[in-house]
This record gives sequence, structure tokens and C-alpha cells, in this order.
Amino acid sequence: MNRKEPRAAGKRSEGSATRSDAPAFGPRGAGIAGLAAEANRWYRAGRSNEAQAICRQILAREPAHVQSLNLLGLIAQASGDHRGALKMFSKAIAADEANAACHYNAGNSYQALGKRSKAIAHFRSALALGMEDKAVTFILQSPVIAKVVARIAGKPPPAGATVELFGADGVGPLANDLFLRAAMEATTLPSLQLEALLQHARAALLRRAGEEGGHDGEAGDERLAFACALARQCFINEYVYDRTDAESGRASELRERLLQDLSAGVAIAPLTLAVVAAYFPLHAMPMAETLLRRDWPAPVADLLRVQLREPLEEARERSAIATLAPVRDSISLEVMRQYEENPYPRWTINPLTAFAADQARGRIAPDAERQAELDILIAGCGTGSHAVQIAQVYPNARLLAIDISLASLAYARRKTRELGLRNIDYAQADILELGSLGRTFDRIESVGVLHHLAEPAAGWRVLVALLRPAGRMRIGLYSELARRAIVEARAYIAARGYRATEADIRTCRQDIIREPQRWKTLTGMRDFYSMSGCRDLLFNVMEHRFTLPQIAAFLDEHDLCFTGFEPFEDPAVLEKFHRQFGDAADEADLDQWHRFEQDHPETFWGMYIFTAAKKAG
Repeated sequence: MNRKEPRAAGKRSEGSATRSDAPAFGPRGAGIAGLAAEANRWYRAGRSNEAQAICRQILAREPAHVQSLNLLGLIAQASGDHRGALKMFSKAIAADEANAACHYNAGNSYQALGKRSKAIAHFRSALALGMEDKAVTFILQSPVIAKVVARIAGKPPPAGATVELFGADGVGPLANDLFLRAAMEATTLPSLQLEALLQHARAALLRRAGEEGGHDGEAGDERLAFACALARQCFINEYVYDRTDAESGRASELRERLLQDLSAGVAIAPLTLAVVAAYFPLHAMPMAETLLRRDWPAPVADLLRVQLREPLEEARERSAIATLAPVRDSISLEVMRQYEENPYPRWTINPLTAFAADQARGRIAPDAERQAELDILIAGCGTGSHAVQIAQVYPNARLLAIDISLASLAYARRKTRELGLRNIDYAQADILELGSLGRTFDRIESVGVLHHLAEPAAGWRVLVALLRPAGRMRIGLYSELARRAIVEARAYIAARGYRATEADIRTCRQDIIREPQRWKTLTGMRDFYSMSGCRDLLFNVMEHRFTLPQIAAFLDEHDLCFTGFEPFEDPAVLEKFHRQFGDAADEADLDQWHRFEQDHPETFWGMYIFTAAKKAG
């Protein structure tokens, strides 16, 4: 469904750890913002003394200036004074606890001082506060990781040559990269380089577990934690990584040995369990629940929570989900089966963390609309991240979130309960059948859903009928112009007869990866790096695409007024739009946007996401 979630108002602090958020360099004495920009410029030029002096000037006037405190911390860090660096980072975090860059920098200094638990805690905070999209960049900057990536990119050693690839300590050096571990536990890692690296690391751990029976002794604590983090990453991406036939055979043998030990009630080596979980989901194993009755090291206990406790909770949730409208349409039934097998998207980072950070900074005002007691319909809520964010934006609203997939709804209910939200009701229903609902709504949200119906216009008409006079709807639809690469890829898949099975999706991905220039658009997308994402992106049962004139015609026909597109992530889009049309530029004119998109077909690569209002009378 490729849903694009609502963005919190204002830009989160997410940039590189040394990035300045200050305006462009200004004259000396122009104020704190100009001085901060100057300090940052000196720092980037390698002139730390000058940068440090300016930061001290700023702090004399504004003692809690976060950017200056962070920069002083980085200067101390670069000189090896990690305790001094932490004093600066701690002050910066006290002034702005939602600053992702400061948490990341603090994590690096804590790791350098050997305080691993504190380092991981700060890395997790950084990821939750907006560094998720930059995780790959930071990971690849590690000298240890860069060295292995270079070996793989060159002429990788043959399968089984762990020492040649990783060195005498095997995956040990990778296990010591705590940010990598935190990122593997938290999110998909959209990088061909990291995918290849982690595939090799998984195979190396499989060989070690097979050779040593999974018993790694006290010296293997960090290796075990790494193996558990890798198993969590594989579960998050739904085992999309490729494996050789020989590797699959060894993994199956290890799984059978684990099952035998489980049946016999004998001790199970933690490393064996972690490695098996990197190839197979634990909740799908016979007798898996008995694993919860044993004592495990903390990383294994966390792995069992993710791969066993939470899926068991979701299985129990299914019986509590009401059915409001039947799923009868043949295409809807096929789409339902797709998302039953692969609920999408699987989200692990709390979407409310960054929202709360923006709210604390005053970037999101509690205006009258946000506080209103609205009735809101989320038509096609998937796994719930969309509904959760809307529930936070409108805390007094009553939300009904519907989807055709019980598996997706069960995931959504579990996550919503964990977050403590109480204003969302989840139910199963097909949009095409909602006409019998007997309710109307002040707002309707349907992003990334209508284009998967057999007849999108029919579904959209049902939603219009449920919208109250003067109500607003937020719609997300695929662009015909923007998705040309997807159309080409779907034709490629059809020509080669790939099916929407795990094995065929893995094979197809490898064929795409072998032609990086041809398919660089696909490999640059996060969805390419998980099984459900790739299936949604390239193997969807049904996909329709639209043009802006088609959308404009529907709005006119149904008395809806276009009120604007979602704010663009790249501000240059609006700058180009206004340059093209000059004084006549009108952001509410779909004809202008159509002409603009023809000149810039990549504009709506994700989707057209826009709001429309229903006329009052």
C-alpha cells in the first residue's frame, strides 16, 4: 500500500552529528545565529580553536545554546576527551532532550568509555528521534564496517572463508559496533552494501553455531548480542535476505537440532537459538511457547519478546476484531490474502516520539481543530502507524480505523495498546461495502489504499458519501508519471514469471541487484529491503495509477474542493513551482500542477497526497 504517514509540523533535529541548523553565515556581531554559523564553518575547515572560541562567546550570552554545546562536545570528542565531551552533550540534551544528533554523539562517547548500556540507550533515542533515515550513512562511516564492505565489493572470498572476510575475530569487531546493533533492532536498513555485509555475517554465525554447538562461552557475550540483533533485523525485514542452497540446508539442520533439544527438554545453546531465529521466525516453530519458560540472557529474552511473545499476542487479538462490512469483491479478497501473509508496513520505532519532541519545542500548537471532538475514519489503516499518528494529532477525536486484513489489524491493536492510546477502534471492512455503515465523519483519511481496489472511483465515491458537509478528506494515490520505473519492473517480473512467494521475491531481488544502474530507483527505496515492502511495491495484486486531470475531474464531479498537497519534503519543489508560474502561481490549481509534473515527473514519486473539502450545502 506504500502509505506515506503524516509528518509532524516543523522539521525534526535529524541531521549529521556535526550539522548546523543555523542560517547561512552572517557578519560578525549579527547575533547568535550568525556566530553559530561561523563557528560551524571554522569547525568544518579544521580550525577547532576558532570554532571553540566562538562557541564560548555564544554560551556566555546563552548558556543553554544546544548547537554550541554540541559543537564543543564534538571538539572534545575528536581530541579523545570523551568525559569532557559528555559534559557538553549532557548539557545540550538537558536543554533539548529530543535532539537526535546530541544523543548519537553521546552514544559514541559512552561507547569509547566502555559504558555500553548507556551508549545503546542514547543510540536508541537518536533513532527514535529522527535518525532512522540516516542510520545507514552513519553505519557505513565505521572504519571496521567500511573495510569489510570494500572486501565484499571487490572480490569477496569464497563461502566459508570467514577469516579472509572478517579477520581472525570473525564477526567480533562488527559486534562491537553498538550503533549498528541498535539500528538492526530498530528498523530496516535500506542499503545494498549493508545487506551483503549482514548476509555474510549471518552465514558466518551459522557456521560457528554448527561447529561449536552454539556454546560460545563468556567471551561470546557480545557476539551473542550481535546474533540476536541480526535475528531481529531478519524478522523486521521478514527474511528477505538471500541465502545459498547449502546455507539453507545448514540452517534447516540447525533448526531440526533445536527442535529435538526442545522436545527432549535439554539445554539449548543461546547462540543456536539466535542463529535459527535469523533464518526462521520462532513463533512458527512447534512447541515454541515452551521457550518462554526458560531462563535466557537479556539479548535472547528481547529476541523472544519480538519473535514470540508479540506474535502470540497478535494471534489472540484476531478474535477481538469486529467485522463491520464483509469482504466480497474478488480483487479485495486477493488483496486481503496478500496482507494476511505480509502485513505492511511493520513498524518498530514509536511514531509518537518525534511528534512529542516537536510538540515540546512548540512546533505543534494545540489549536481549536486539534482539540475538537471530531469523528475520523481511517479507511485502510494497515498495521496502524497512520491511525496512531492521527490519534495523537487529534487527541479528543473518535477514530474508526478499518482494514481488510485481520493480521494487519491485530498488529495495529497490539501496537496501539502498547502506546496507551484509547481513542481508536479497529474493525475489519472492505471500503467498497462501507455504504451500509450508517455513520458519517468530519474527516476521512485514505492514503495508499484506493489504488489497490478493483474500482478505485467506486471506493472513493463510498467515502465521499460518508463525509459530512464541510468535512475534509486526505487522499493518497499513485501517480502515472512518477511510477514509470515501477511499471517497468512489474513488466519485467511478469515476463520472467516470478510469483509473489518468498522464494521468488528473493530471486527477483537478486536479479534486480545484479543490474544496479538499470534499477537504481528501486534499490534506493526503503520498501525494497523487506519482504512485505517489496511485495507491496512490485508484486501487488492490483495497482492503479492516476493523472492530475483524472483527480481534478473526480473532485469536480463530486463537489469536492482541492485544498492542497501534503507539504513536500524537499522545499525546492515549491520554489521550482513558483519560478515556473511566477506571479500567476497558485498551489491550489491542479492544472498548473499537471503542467509542472509533466516537466518534473519525479515530483510525486511516493504518491499524490492531498486534502479536499466537501462543500457545506
